Amino acid sequence: MPTTLTSGAPAPDFTLPRDGGGNVALKDFKGRKLAVFFYPKADTPGCTKETIAFNALRSAFSSADTAIVGVSADPVKAQAAFKTKYDLAVTLASDTTHEMLAAYGVWGEKSMYGRKYLGITRATYLIGRDGRIARAWPKVKVDGHAEEVLAATQTLP
Repeated sequence: MPTTLTSGAPAPDFTLPRDGGGNVALKDFKGRKLAVFFYPKADTPGCTKETIAFNALRSAFSSADTAIVGVSADPVKAQAAFKTKYDLAVTLASDTTHEMLAAYGVWGEKSMYGRKYLGITRATYLIGRDGRIARAWPKVKVDGHAEEVLAATQTLP
């Protein structure tokens, strides 16, 4: 089973392709707080609900000087379609190689109905201005989660 990054650990570096073209990288957020939420698959019920919740709170996150990036293994084209379909403003990044997902401990073996497969565990990391993990949510329940992450950002300097 993948390991969870703990508070105080350096956030693993990443550069990923993003919706709309170009890349998004950890270094883009130097000196700011960053909420990175990982979701299994774009345009599925739970993932849609979670992403819409983060999107709805983006102004409040911005007021807390916190950027938001959603990451899944979906290709960029699927991420872009998901973003357009739900009129999302949050950044969506694609990790089809699973390297960043593994570095953050969210890629690994899962089981459903007795069938084992590799996939993404729904998780969120709040990265502080210092580039270190400030808070980790290794097993996310969608309802109320975006609000919980927002509250945590507001307590960080």
